[in-house]
Amino acid sequence: MKATSGQAAEYRRLVKQYVPGRPIVRNAVLAFLVGGAICLVGQVVYDLIARTGGLDTRMVTALTSGTMVAAGAILTGAGVYDEIGRIGGMGSAIPITGFANSIVSPALEFKREGFVLGASAKMFTIAGPVIVYGLVTAVVVTLVRLVLQRGF
Repeated sequence: MKATSGQAAEYRRLVKQYVPGRPIVRNAVLAFLVGGAICLVGQVVYDLIARTGGLDTRMVTALTSGTMVAAGAILTGAGVYDEIGRIGGMGSAIPITGFANSIVSPALEFKREGFVLGASAKMFTIAGPVIVYGLVTAVVVTLVRLVLQRGF
């Protein structure tokens, strides 16, 4: 039996009445705080590496990025980053630690299927598209910049 438009409207009204609203402001504040905290940790790591002396800015930046990726991977393996993500939402996904999490999580999930067909094959299921589109965007931006600078 097909529902009439009046019944469908009544059903939508009832659903809207009982479904709790999304706490958008709360989620945005938590994402800001968690993302900011991750960036603060990254800045502290940067400053600590820079104070060791003898390294140029590029090397300090590379070591900081590597340290943050390793920290994100280790926290994912320990199950801690999932809790950070549950609380911080996109605030935990945007920094480089979120990228590490997106690679390690599928690898851990499929490790029972073996190293080659499990962990290695599934490792880039989430991060793969990000890498591909990032690379394509970098190429397009580089070509546009080249055309604008050289005037082809």
